[in-house]
Amino acid sequence: MKAIRRFTVRPVLPDPLRPLAGLAHNLRWSWHEPTRALFDSLAPEGLSGADPVRILGSLEGSRLTALAADEEFLARLRAAAEELDTYLHAPRWYQRELGAAEPPAGIANFSPEFGVAAALPQYSGGLGILAGDHLKSASDLGVPLTGVGLLYRHGYFRQSLGRDGWQQEQYPVLDPGELPVTLLREPDGTPARVTLALPGGRSLHAHLWTARVGRIPLLMLDSDVEENAPGERNVTDRLYGGGSEHRLLQEMLLGIGGVRALRTYSRLTGAPAPEVFHTNEGHAGFLGLERVRELLAEGLDFDSALETVRAGTVFTTHTPVPAGIDRFDRAQVARHLGEDGALPGVDLDRVLALGDETPLGGDPGVFNMAAMGLRLAQRANGVSTLHGAVSRAMFAGLWPGFDAEEVPITSVTNGVHAPTWVAPEVGRLSPDASDRELWELRRTLRERLVTDVRARLRASWRQRGATDAELGWTDTVLDPDVLTIGFARRVPSYKRLTLMLRDKERLRALLLHPERPVQLVVAGKAHPADDGGKRLVRELVRFADDPRVRHRIVFLPDYGMEMARGLYPGCDVWLNNPLRPLEACGTSGMKAALNGCLNLSVLDGWWDEWYAPEFGWAIPTADGTAADEERRDDLEAAALYELIERRVAPRFYDRGPDGVPAAWTAMVRRTLGDLGPKVLADRMVREYVTRLYVPAAEARRALTPDRARELAAWKARVRAAWPEVSVGHVELGDGAGAGGDLTGADAELGATPVVRVRVSLGGLSPDDVEVQAVTGRVDADDTLTATRTCALKPAGGEDLDGRQPYAGTLELDRTGPFGCTVRVLPAHPLLAHPAELGLVALPPEPAAEAPGVLLR
Repeated sequence: MKAIRRFTVRPVLPDPLRPLAGLAHNLRWSWHEPTRALFDSLAPEGLSGADPVRILGSLEGSRLTALAADEEFLARLRAAAEELDTYLHAPRWYQRELGAAEPPAGIANFSPEFGVAAALPQYSGGLGILAGDHLKSASDLGVPLTGVGLLYRHGYFRQSLGRDGWQQEQYPVLDPGELPVTLLREPDGTPARVTLALPGGRSLHAHLWTARVGRIPLLMLDSDVEENAPGERNVTDRLYGGGSEHRLLQEMLLGIGGVRALRTYSRLTGAPAPEVFHTNEGHAGFLGLERVRELLAEGLDFDSALETVRAGTVFTTHTPVPAGIDRFDRAQVARHLGEDGALPGVDLDRVLALGDETPLGGDPGVFNMAAMGLRLAQRANGVSTLHGAVSRAMFAGLWPGFDAEEVPITSVTNGVHAPTWVAPEVGRLSPDASDRELWELRRTLRERLVTDVRARLRASWRQRGATDAELGWTDTVLDPDVLTIGFARRVPSYKRLTLMLRDKERLRALLLHPERPVQLVVAGKAHPADDGGKRLVRELVRFADDPRVRHRIVFLPDYGMEMARGLYPGCDVWLNNPLRPLEACGTSGMKAALNGCLNLSVLDGWWDEWYAPEFGWAIPTADGTAADEERRDDLEAAALYELIERRVAPRFYDRGPDGVPAAWTAMVRRTLGDLGPKVLADRMVREYVTRLYVPAAEARRALTPDRARELAAWKARVRAAWPEVSVGHVELGDGAGAGGDLTGADAELGATPVVRVRVSLGGLSPDDVEVQAVTGRVDADDTLTATRTCALKPAGGEDLDGRQPYAGTLELDRTGPFGCTVRVLPAHPLLAHPAELGLVALPPEPAAEAPGVLLR
């Protein structure tokens, strides 16, 4: 028989044990080892390492009674509860360092997934893990963040393998009663909820669950509500599942519903309303439209509301390829957001224009969520220095007339939360530890990984149909004294799971080398709809099934946070070989580095930024030299084999008289001491606070309703006048006064020529614009590089043709081919960036009689 209803019976804790409930329901236990140890001491056999909510639910009344009388345990419990209370309420970095500057009182962080702990499986990969680390570091730093996401009743899928190695998916039902979450309720005890209107008179209702992530509340909307029709009830059934309609409803619930959830949470708890809204990728982009709707209801017009929303919004793009962006049919979006949908009263044409991707060379019938996200945010960033450059080029069409490097998208390189990912033994390691102590610790962690891998591999083979009698070989899989390389991540094609298999014979030779063998631990999930990714998994599994090498290479299914926590510390080398530059950041290598694992990676994402020979090895890439992808893979795989055979393995096995590889341990020491501090999420969150959140809050505060109307009117006036703005003849003088045009001539290093230009302002005043001279090196096509700008000042009144003269002095402090041009930009004190409006006036081509000034 099957149950028709499911519910959870919670234990009634005796008064002395009441603090256990608070400890169990705050996910800080997931990164606080003393609290984990406290609950592990309670766990019945078979539940060691489980989450505290499950452990408490398993305790019998007699056990609770005994614990309530156990003074030693109660002392430990009081200490843990007092420590948590101090952590939750004492001033931290944000209060101590920024308190006098009046930083934002509240910040909302929206993401479709949050990987906080394995006990709350609401993540699929890097985006979710990053979002979870962001919350945890914000908590450690005291940043008043609130996370906003969805509660998926099936989470992401669980992965297993068929007998032939084909990926299989299962979607276990998650009961919120068994998760570390609490239902948000109204004062009368009824569940709080938000509602979205849908076409055809339908409604989408959602309950609100709260998880406590240290000091940070994480709000999750859940559509599994009885008042919903079956279709609406399943909106939050699973992460990244379903078709276009399902995905659109999820993103409406996340964005529009998420803002309404924040308002409800503030009303019920007194939490400050967020001043800054941070949206990760376009998934939550509709949050800006809901805030526009709120402001329209308060009496602002659309343009003024848009300026107000933009001022307080930060948009982070996490993808380096257009294919990674959510796009919906324009008519479908119009139907769901129009008068019969979720945003009645909001100008639908203006909404649709925000998602227009035609400036990016896209389809006019498509609504692009990233384009909308960028138009709704005054501040935007990529997630590594290289990814910032890739993003500026990818979205440059939204700022026509500007070179890609001037597109207003900065970068904040991702980081990882050390207390979550660092093995406790590594965290306790003294900086003064000897090489032998360091090497013995690495061996201990490797041996622990080997034990874990053997258990997981046996379980996987049983799922594939093997019997215990067939599995004796798993007892000798891997060797705790062999160089261990890890590779674990999602399995889209660009991450190249099977690059290592490009030359199978050469890989076998590396694995079975008589003196310097290598072993590989591989894990990763392909998206359920990605048959290409599943074929890659099967190819890898079939190779690893080969009796000749299966003791040296394993594929572990169902990669998740708990597996990862043992994998990073236990590996000696972390492998990453994406197609450059398609890895936005790639934080798995950061987690490995924090445990003293060396990186072996393509120079992409964060590794491009912080690679040094002391931290690992850079795999040479063939980008730009091999147009054929097959040829490129051959070249880069050969480079990978060569590195492992000639440099990585010899360094690992080159032992001194004491049996310790001194050169290897020196690299481990440098990785821990010099690279480790760079890859921390604390550093990342501090950057978000100081470079993005605080400026966004200041910009939002500056926009009173009247100033918002003034700014919107100014932008409208500038856009209307801009077609008449033009740059006239540009003259470079010798600085001595009139005449002496240097155009096309040589100039001495250190000269200070004067640039003069007449500009037609098209009815605008000099206060509305900034006229700049732009100088820099020039290539053979006269393209300026390494540019600098110099503001030119009005130099007299208008001439008879209504043109305004401007002049300024250049400083020629670099030798070589040198060029200059002049441009006009809109200027207003409330603009965050000169390119914000995407308007620029340049000289007609050719701009001058010759390429520019040549310095010697």
